[in-house]
Amino acid sequence: MPKMKTNSGSKKRFALTGTGKIKRKHAYKSHILTKKTKKQKRNLTHFGLIAPADEKRVKALLVI
Repeated sequence: MPKMKTNSGSKKRFALTGTGKIKRKHAYKSHILTKKTKKQKRNLTHFGLIAPADEKRVKALLVI
C-alpha cells in the first residue's frame, strides 16, 4: 500500500505545538485593513488553536 500524502494546503496553514496541539492563523488579516481598527488587527496577529471538534480532521490531513 502506498504512503499517505500530506495535504499541501494544510501543511501551509497549520503547525504543531510542542504539546501536540495544532496552531492556526486568524482569518481577515490579509486585505481591506483600512476599515479595521488597530486593536482588531493587532488581535488577529496572534496565533489561535484548532477547535477540539476539528482536531481529528486536521490531523488526518496532516497525516499525524
